Amino acid sequence: MPRCAMKLLCCGLLYLCCLPMNLANAANEPPAFDLSGPRVEVKVARAGKTLPISEVPNLAVGDRLWVHPDLPPGQSVHYLLVVVFLRGATNPPPDTWFTKFETWKKTETEGIYVTVPDGAQQALLLLAPETGGDFNALRKAVRGRPGAFVRASQDLNQASLDRGRLDTYLAAVREANATDQKDLQQRSTLLARSLNIRLDQQCFDKPTEQQAPCLVKNTDELVLDDSHSQSVVANWTTGNSADLLAQVSYTRPAGGGSYSVYVGAVLDMVRIFDNFHTAEYQYIPALGVVKKGALELKLNIPPSFHKPMSVLVIGLPSIETSQPPPLRAVDPNQQYCLQKDALVLPVEAGPLAFSTDYAHDVFLRVQDSAGEPIDVPARADAARGGYVLDQEHVVVEKAAKENAGKAVIDPAKFGSDLAGKLHGQWGFDSFDGPEFKLQVGHGGQWSLAAADQHSVIVGHAETLHFEAPAATCVADVDVKLRTPAGQVQKINSTWKVTGGNQVAVELPLANTSPGDLVVRFIEPAGTKTAETTIRAYAEAGRLERFTIYEGDQQGTLKGAGLAEVTGLDVRGIHFAPAASGESMKDSLPLVTNDAKSIAALHPDGEMTATVKLKDGRTLELPASVESARPRVSLVSKSLQPGPALSNIKITAENELPVDATLTFAVKAESPATLHRNEKIEVASEDNSFRVILSVADNTLVLQDKKTALVTLNPAKAFGGSAFGPLQFRPVDSNGVAGDWQPLVTLVRVPQLTDLKCPPQGPGGTQCTLSGADLFLLDSVATTADFANAVSVPEGFAASTLSVPRPGGTSGLASLYVKLRDDPAVTSAASLPLQQQR
Repeated sequence: MPRCAMKLLCCGLLYLCCLPMNLANAANEPPAFDLSGPRVEVKVARAGKTLPISEVPNLAVGDRLWVHPDLPPGQSVHYLLVVVFLRGATNPPPDTWFTKFETWKKTETEGIYVTVPDGAQQALLLLAPETGGDFNALRKAVRGRPGAFVRASQDLNQASLDRGRLDTYLAAVREANATDQKDLQQRSTLLARSLNIRLDQQCFDKPTEQQAPCLVKNTDELVLDDSHSQSVVANWTTGNSADLLAQVSYTRPAGGGSYSVYVGAVLDMVRIFDNFHTAEYQYIPALGVVKKGALELKLNIPPSFHKPMSVLVIGLPSIETSQPPPLRAVDPNQQYCLQKDALVLPVEAGPLAFSTDYAHDVFLRVQDSAGEPIDVPARADAARGGYVLDQEHVVVEKAAKENAGKAVIDPAKFGSDLAGKLHGQWGFDSFDGPEFKLQVGHGGQWSLAAADQHSVIVGHAETLHFEAPAATCVADVDVKLRTPAGQVQKINSTWKVTGGNQVAVELPLANTSPGDLVVRFIEPAGTKTAETTIRAYAEAGRLERFTIYEGDQQGTLKGAGLAEVTGLDVRGIHFAPAASGESMKDSLPLVTNDAKSIAALHPDGEMTATVKLKDGRTLELPASVESARPRVSLVSKSLQPGPALSNIKITAENELPVDATLTFAVKAESPATLHRNEKIEVASEDNSFRVILSVADNTLVLQDKKTALVTLNPAKAFGGSAFGPLQFRPVDSNGVAGDWQPLVTLVRVPQLTDLKCPPQGPGGTQCTLSGADLFLLDSVATTADFANAVSVPEGFAASTLSVPRPGGTSGLASLYVKLRDDPAVTSAASLPLQQQR
């Protein structure tokens, strides 16, 4: 019957009936094994190989044991040592399975040799004071109640193994507390995982000096169940389990789940030996704590040398099939650098591998590129949570003479990725541990990860991911900033391996200047240190979006800091800044000469444009092709003179007097028809004055679906100070405007009233021209070729002007004038010629 089932059967009334009152107190406070007893040396020989008892988890039939109690030279009490083999609770062992050794008699061997007999399941050592008939009395006691000693053997083994786990944990916590308290939490966590120990996380909320005492309090309840240690000692008796229950009460207290495994085993032994004693002897348990190849006995009751005298009961490993540790990798997908000093391979599910020497001669086996196996020794370290590769066998390239007999790995013989597996001895048998993914560094070239292929900007923190084979082999990352002036600044970066081929480097660049970041990857000895250079830029302007309309060769880039832009590429078409390339406020016009490629651009969703800056950077931003802008053509135009008549006759088709009214007709081209919400915008070339003409204000009238008549009254729309070339463009209902087209030149016309000339004769060559707003004249001449022209000076404010005498003496005189608003055009003026008196 399984052990757990037997325990359930023993609960309740059986426990109350069989357990004395004084044992109830022991259940609450189990006696501590804090008394040091004698030391017993034990060696086991099997198949020509001898191991100390510390390396033997299980005995086997045919094993030859050497047992030697290491009693002090002045030992006053003669102790009889009896080696006992058992074969179950209901099958008393034969007399031949009892071997006595009179320790006070010196022999050549100073010990006793015994062989594990066929059929044996458990082994015990009894250490009793000499009484004369002691051997027979002890043999009779064991044969009379073998079940008690069977259970004692099992519980002694269990308690010894659990005590070893506990002692390992306590010693490591105390060492960590004495050496580096800052590392206490990490080491304690790894210890708890390695040894299957209960860890109170609330201890780390206490002040630093109180954490270690908190972690080691209530030591008897720290050890958790471990199926492997139970399987090592669980060689159960044969026969009817009820016979065993009738012989001894061994059940843990009701609600025993609150106790640790260690406490449970101790309580079991207390019940066994409290209920089993004779007039000659009382039996007390002795934990055999294995140290340096011997059993160092720990007692919880002071031995008695008065009747009943104390017999120390010492458990030996069970006689059964070997149960190797079920080690497994903590993270099977994690990669480790084989070249790192004291590389730790994290494992779990094997507390006995960390708290005993049962697992010995452990090594990591790897194969080089040629398929040759290489073994690297490893040792268990509970505080580091796994197996540590031997420091003397660090994977570095050394001279062969320096490494005679050592496993040394030359990185040149390995690729970047390989696998290694733990192997070792579990007692006399070999066992295989978990497999690990390993890497060997070769100082390869590092590059930025694809997701980080962007510009590094100073002024804030940046995290960059670098990639190379065997990233786990990075020992350190050093970053320096080299400014264009040649100054070098150390960057206090932090880094971590984020994958087998990737390292994340955090760069605090808040208080740095633009320059070259030299990132140096330091790898273990035997490989070359690699470095890469990344340009760090100043904060770029805020670039938002590039927009171009279907059919246009010019687009608009929106944003800030546009003066830094030298070009833009989208779908293989290159655009350059228009004119000087300087931005106008928040937009920059960009043009291309690739008319053929432009014709292939249509509104078909979002695009990505690449912008080039003056400092060499390239930035990506969204771009789009919008529907074609509206286009119209100028069909005709007519001029209606204003109410103020002037002697100057405007004959140029392209000139529009301010007080006149212009009517012009436009025809739709794209789209093919006009709508009632169409608008025409008229403005000066410098956009200093502008007006929107629309159906709403009756300045735009649709003649049909394709043609519209537009009426412009400059004096009303712009006032008396407007002049110069006018342009127009269509504006659709969404506010999108078409291209500007020339319309007319707006001119202001002065009023000429009369011309008075002196009588002909000497000194009579100049006449006086009178009028209003004469400053609007640029020049006046009497011939069309302006051979004798008189220029009107800037700032002229008079109402008369001296001009050459025109031909003729009476009637109308003809003058030729050029207006200041359009001096390239000549106009004629006719006015009466009067004689000066």
